Amino acid sequence: MKRILILLAGFALALGLNAQEKYPNYPLPDHPDTLRILAIGNSFSDDATQYLPDLLEAAGIHNVIVGRLYIGGCTLERHCREFKDNGHEYVYLKSTNNKWETIKKYKQGSFMDGVGDERWDIITMQQGSPKSGRWDSYDPWLGTLIDIVRKNCPNPEATIVWHQTWAYASSYTNRNFANYAYDQQYMFDSIQICVDKARKAYNIPIVIPSGPAVQLMRGTSLKTEKELTRDGFHMDYKYGRYLTACVWFESLIKPVFGVSVKGNSFRNAGTDNEVTDKEAALMQKVAVKAVKAQAKR
Repeated sequence: MKRILILLAGFALALGLNAQEKYPNYPLPDHPDTLRILAIGNSFSDDATQYLPDLLEAAGIHNVIVGRLYIGGCTLERHCREFKDNGHEYVYLKSTNNKWETIKKYKQGSFMDGVGDERWDIITMQQGSPKSGRWDSYDPWLGTLIDIVRKNCPNPEATIVWHQTWAYASSYTNRNFANYAYDQQYMFDSIQICVDKARKAYNIPIVIPSGPAVQLMRGTSLKTEKELTRDGFHMDYKYGRYLTACVWFESLIKPVFGVSVKGNSFRNAGTDNEVTDKEAALMQKVAVKAVKAQAKR
């Protein structure tokens, strides 16, 4: 038995080494003059990053460039095909002064409009939500997308980061939810399994745990009628987007600049989506908790 365990351990180690050799990754920068973050994704990355510049502004951080390059519902496979076909289906937005600016409007941008625009330090990826818990949709497309980015980003040593998205609201009735038997916990668990596999298979040690944070928040007083969503799957504009932006801040900004989202003063004041001090403190606390738990996985 001891010999079998040793052999299994050696096999697992060999798999890990192969992933590191085939898909090398690089550490986050340490207090750079300018930090450049690009999110390659879909409407879920659009939701999760909307308030990130506002959190940066409130924290007094003005040297972060954030880009979001997305197609609604886009999967890993489609990103690869869009690059191959030089399609122009993307929206590309960019924040250089903690305010979003549209660089390429709906269905006008290409993959390279975003990837080739800056010497990005961090590039995040994610799967389309209907397939986020189906491993057969990750392999080989995630590896292909990583290769495309490495060969075409002005900074070939950008840190590749995974964005773990959320499960649908339990009341959601869309047929995409049928992939998970209309069971929120089953969808959440399926996504977690795929993320754990992707981390090992493609050497992605850093994960932005938006999904786990949303799931934690659903057990609090801020659950809301549609469980932090506006339609069963997109984040609502008030709590869902605020929470996930806090998760991104804690996952990427704190390790680079040493500034936590905890205590951040951004409240979306003067808008229909303004949050109270108590609500903000709770969401920031949940974001910190989710990121700490992710670091231990």
